[in-house]
Parts: sequence; structure tokens; C-alpha cells
Amino acid sequence: MRYYYHLKTYIFLAFLIVCFSLSQSQNVLRKGSSLHVESSAKVLVSPDKSFTCGFHAAEGTNGYYFAIWFTISNPRTIVWMANRNRPVNGRGSMLSLGRNGVIVLTDVDGTTVWRSNTTFSTDATRIELLNTGNLVLLDLSDAIIWQSFDIPTDTLLPFQQLTKDKRLVSSRNGGHASGYYSLYYDSDNVLKMVFDGPDTSSLYWPSPDPTSNVFQYGRTNQNNSRIAGFDDYGSFASTDDLQFNASDFGLGVLRRLTIGYDGNLRLYSLNNATGLWSVSWEAIRKKCDVTGLCGRFAVCVYTPEPRCSCPPGYEMTDPSDWTAGCKPISNIICNTSHSEHVKFVELPQTDFYGYDLDVILTPTSLNACRELCLKSCNCLGFNYRLTGEGYCFTKRDLYNGVQIRTFPATSYVKVPVRLQIPDYPKLVFNTDFTCKSHEANVLLGTTSMYDTTEKKVKWAYLYSFAGAIGTIELLVFILCWWFLFRKQGLPDIVEDGYNLISSQFRAFTYKELKKATTNFKMELGRGGSGEVYSGVLADERAVAVKRLGGIFQGDEEFLAELSTIGRISHMNLVRMWGYCSEGKHRLLVYEYVSNLSLDSHLFTSNFIGWRERYKIALGTAKGLAYLHNECLEWVIHCDVKPENILLDSEFEPKIADFGLAKLSKRGAPDSEFSRIRGTKGYMAPEWALNLPITAKVDVYSYGVVILEMVKGIRLSNWVVDDDQVHEVELTKFVRIMKSKILDREESWLEDTVDKRLEGIFNRNQAAALIEIGLACVDGDRNRRPTMDSVVQTLIQSED
Repeated sequence: MRYYYHLKTYIFLAFLIVCFSLSQSQNVLRKGSSLHVESSAKVLVSPDKSFTCGFHAAEGTNGYYFAIWFTISNPRTIVWMANRNRPVNGRGSMLSLGRNGVIVLTDVDGTTVWRSNTTFSTDATRIELLNTGNLVLLDLSDAIIWQSFDIPTDTLLPFQQLTKDKRLVSSRNGGHASGYYSLYYDSDNVLKMVFDGPDTSSLYWPSPDPTSNVFQYGRTNQNNSRIAGFDDYGSFASTDDLQFNASDFGLGVLRRLTIGYDGNLRLYSLNNATGLWSVSWEAIRKKCDVTGLCGRFAVCVYTPEPRCSCPPGYEMTDPSDWTAGCKPISNIICNTSHSEHVKFVELPQTDFYGYDLDVILTPTSLNACRELCLKSCNCLGFNYRLTGEGYCFTKRDLYNGVQIRTFPATSYVKVPVRLQIPDYPKLVFNTDFTCKSHEANVLLGTTSMYDTTEKKVKWAYLYSFAGAIGTIELLVFILCWWFLFRKQGLPDIVEDGYNLISSQFRAFTYKELKKATTNFKMELGRGGSGEVYSGVLADERAVAVKRLGGIFQGDEEFLAELSTIGRISHMNLVRMWGYCSEGKHRLLVYEYVSNLSLDSHLFTSNFIGWRERYKIALGTAKGLAYLHNECLEWVIHCDVKPENILLDSEFEPKIADFGLAKLSKRGAPDSEFSRIRGTKGYMAPEWALNLPITAKVDVYSYGVVILEMVKGIRLSNWVVDDDQVHEVELTKFVRIMKSKILDREESWLEDTVDKRLEGIFNRNQAAALIEIGLACVDGDRNRRPTMDSVVQTLIQSED
């Protein structure tokens, strides 16, 4: 019996060993083994199931790629491929780890399609897919001989480094083959993106402007190394000082950094529940700035999304690919009487960047510029810029066309004089609001933008009319559904759907807001930009309505800037729900934040504890970092102060009044921007010195705020003496703090932190806030930290 018992035990243990071996085969391929394309179950899976490696079917063909992808993404998202330009057959192809230690991908006929760049190694034992998504070849001592991280395709994963000998290359639109866009380190050690197309090559990021330099974008070429990457928190850093964070910064999120087929670099975050991706950062906000997006002769137009179009007299080269650009319908004859055979088509507010044949930066007439282009067969058109008395740029080629509402120039494109082009209506730009897209009277982004045949125009109007009717029917259905069931217990999903619809950024009438605020009866506060009133909308949402002062003029400019600000969303920014722009009335509608502003909890007897103060400091830093880096490059608050930091019921900070500097047309020569440019005591020194305003003005103001949070008193007091304005408390505080830190006084923290806290505070956090605050208020803005780095430092000190 004992023998029988032991026999059963041995059989059970053997069974466990076999099962263990089978389970291990799911993420390991041993030497001498192969993965076959026919066996869909024969794949490698990372131990945590995040990544899968195997054969991936090419769309619409019998071709397959050997690839690595996110297991739960929907649709399947590939992060690496072996020879992306050469798929293998769906039968008979395989990936093998040979006895010589080389990984080989072979087609059905035995042709080697791809192989690892390893020398013959008898020490190689297995291929393994790690939890990081890295496919590695290991030797007997588990050292890495080869890894997929060293040969990226279009995607970078957390902890995968991009170095001087690596580059990300985009895919083609609609396929996996290598595209025309690359992210790489240039010879000056700066991380850049380049378009390398069939006809031209051009750098386009960080800026295509030859008059600019990398320092304007917070970057540097004064480095001797080229390393970039991001961690599992979503924090990216490069040795050229490029830094940014994912908008959902933190652990527990699968992320990827991918250069798309449209040439833009984006950081994506995966929703584990749905398998869908969301963009948590992108490099280029103005998509038309991407070189080659629309190809030769084509024009990129914001509608509000970027769309490509062909000028009159041109048509798409490849109807399925805008990167191929446009081609002339009829060629131009170039001979001694060249000028008699051509005419010019006018493209208002349009520029073709680069490829200048002649540049005349002295006052020049339009006729003189036209004649200069007519005299040369090499001139395909010219740009006449209305800066000063008129600048002239003749073009030897027409690339990178873009049409922008505010661009003060017109492009003229040569076409044969015999080509019949009827009068073409000028473009009507909407204001970047999707709900106002029906105001555009032309179709953009298709060849019908410049169609001259009556048939195509009729179809365009037919489709537009049908779309408008469909939209109206959908809205009526939603409203009827809501009114029908509003008093009944709707399922949560219906209620959530309504809340989503009702919370969208939209235009309000002045009558609506007047009723909501009971004729602007309850004032919450007032500042340099206007008064704020509490109100309740018709859907019972509590709101704060800001009535702006007279500096906000120009309906078109006002709406254009609001279209961008309205789409900004971050937990530490006050959400803007809408606006009103009727006649002289300019109002903004915000979410109502219940716990008043920071100053009412800091400089009064109703003061808050240390934990709340640190939480507010961190949340405010995250909000500003989002505005400076992950949102839109131009969003600089310019008036960070306790009064503009609102607190919700959980004391989570929400920054208010961001974007008002942009709305005031701060760049206009006659603007009154100084009226809202900041609050004395929180304003950086560069305001008084008339230096260019950068995000570092917000860093300075933030430094003042967190020092006040530590001390518990106003440090931003100013006095006037003999017509000279002097800062008193802040300068004195900074000098004392630096002296105490330098002398290493033991009780310097206890002497500094708000006495009302009675010593109940975190010493590490207090020291971190003081050190950050002192760095932020440095008179030299170049020595101030970025908000990204502030966030990282505070997170490290967080409990």
C-alpha cells in the first residue's frame, strides 16, 4: 500500500512538472524550436499577460508579420515587428531559434526574411518575452545576447531607451511598412523629427523655422549624450532637456510612445476595461506644421481638424494617399513667351513653407513680385506677405502648404492660361467648434474643395444636407428620450449618457446666463479680468459665470481661442463648460467649486492643515505642468496666485482663469494685456524688464504661492516709497531662508513653518516645498525649474 501511495505521489508530481513545462512554453522558445505561422495557439505570452508575440495577419492579404503586440488592446496594437517591409506567407513560414544561437524568420520557400544581428553563439538557450514587452535572447547565465528593444520600429515602451544609433520610423497610412517620418537624435545631440519623402526631406520638430533655435523650446544642444525614454509613471526625459509627463501620470497604466503615420509623436495610455487607447501627450498641436502631411502642391486646412486640399488647377496624385500630394491638371509650357501662357490662382491666407527662389524683404509691390515670378520658368508661384509694405517670396517648389485664418499673406500659384477656372469663393473658416462646423460653405479635406464641375458641387451639398438632417434627428431623439424618462428611474448608463451630452462645451445665450445668475445677483468675487457670479443652469448644474471686462474684443479671435481652451481637461484645472459672445457681452461659464479659494483657507482663521497644504501644492503643480507641456504650448497662466486656486470639497486644487492671457490678444501691438498680466507680488521680474514672457513666469508665481503656504502669511506685499515700488516680505524671507539653510540651523524648519500648525507637519515635505519655492523665485528665469520637475520632486516626498 505504501508503495502504491508513493507511486501515486510520483505520478502526481510528474504531472505537475509536465503542466509547469507546458505553461512555461507560453513565454519561452527553446533552442532548436520554432513558431509556425499555421498554429495560431503557438505564441509567446509575457508572464503578466500584458504582451503577446507571434504571427500577425496583414490586412486583406495572405501575408503575416512576426510581431509583438499588447494582448488586450482592441484593435490589436503592434509595438515591434521583424522586417515590417516584408510579410511572409500564411502557410509554411516560421520563426526558429537555431542551434547556432541565431533567430531566423523564413518564408514558405525557405528564404530568410529576417535574422537577429547576433554572431553564432552556442551559449544561447532560449527566447523569452518579458513583462516589459521586450523579446530577449538569453544565454546560460540569463544574460541578454539580443533584444527587440535595441531595434525599435515606430514605438517606444517604458524603460526602452532611444539612443544615438536608434530611431523610431512611422508606418504607412493603412499598412505596417516603413513610412516617411522618423524620430531620432541629430548630430547636434537634439531629439528631432524629420520627414524623408520621395521628393523632399525636411526637419519639422521642434521647429522648422530657420530663425529659431532649440533653446526657445526649453531644449539644449550643450549635451554630450543622446539618451531618451520614459518610465512606468509616464514621465519622459531626454538628455537634451526635453521632459513631459502623461496627463494620467502614475502607476498601473500600460503606455506606449508612437510616431504615427501622420508624423506626430504621441504618448498613449491603455484602458484595461475597454482595450482602447487615449492620447495623454502629443508633440505637435498644430497638425499642419508637420512637413509632408499633405504632399507637394497640396494645402493643409484647419476645418477645425487638419485636412488636405488641392489648389484650383490641380488634382490628387494618388486618391488613397495625400502624402503623394497633388499634380497639375494641365502642364505649363515654358518658352520665350512663357508669361503669355500662364496666369496665377490666388490662395488667400496661405503659405508654402520653404523652397524660396527669391526673397525680397524690402517694400515691394504685388505687380513687381508677380513679374519677378513670370520671368522665371523655375518659379511655380509666389507668396506676397503683407508685413510692412509688402514682402515677396518666389517659390521654386510648392511644399508644406498651409492655410491659416490669421496668416497675413497670399500665395499665387501658376496655372496654364487656357485652363478655365471659374471664380472660386473664399474659404469660410469656422471657429474650431464642432457644433459650428455647418458654417463652412465648402468641403475641406477632399478634392471637391476646389471642384469646378456642377455635378460634384451638387453631390457635396446633398451629402451636407443629409448629414445635417441626420444630426438634427439624433438630437431630437435624445431630447425626446430625456423628457420622456426624466422623472422615472433611468438606468445609470442613460443618466451618465445625458450628463456627458449636457456637459459638453457650448455657446450660451446672454438671456440664459442672466436667468441662471438671477440677473447677476450673487457675486463670488472679482479681479482684473472681470466679476464672477454664482448660478444654476436649466439642467440644475451649479456654475460660476465670469463676466469679462472690455479688453476682450474681437468676436472671431475670442471664439477661436475659446475653442481650444474649452477642450482642455485636467482634474486640477477648473472645467470650462461654455461661453457667451453676444454684442458687447463676453462671458465664460465654469464648473462651480464649492470650497472657495486658497487665500480664504490660508490667510484667515479658517486655516487648513499640513496634509491639505501639501496636497494643494502638488495638485497645483500638476495643473500648471499640464498647461505648459501636455496641453498646448502657448497656455501660460500669467496670474498664478492663491485667489486663482480653487478648492473642491476634498481640498483638491483647481486652477482658475487659465487662458485669459491668450483671450486678451496679448500679442497685439495695441493690446491692454498689462491690465491682466499678473498681480503685483506674484509677477516675475521679466514683466518689469520687458523680456519675452515664457512659462517661467508661472513658475515664479507658483514659488511665491508655496512659500506662502509654508509660512501661512502673505509674502507678496508691496510698498510704495518715493514713487518706487519695493518688494518687502518676499525678498526678506528668501534672504533669511538661504542664510539658515547655508548655516544648517537645526530649528530652521520649526521657525519657518506656520506657527498655527503647532508643529504638526512633515519635515521632509516642508523642506522640499521651501527648496522648490526658493528655486522658483530665482531672479534668473533660466535657473528656475520646470513644472514637470517640480511635480516629480513633490511626488518623491509625498506620503
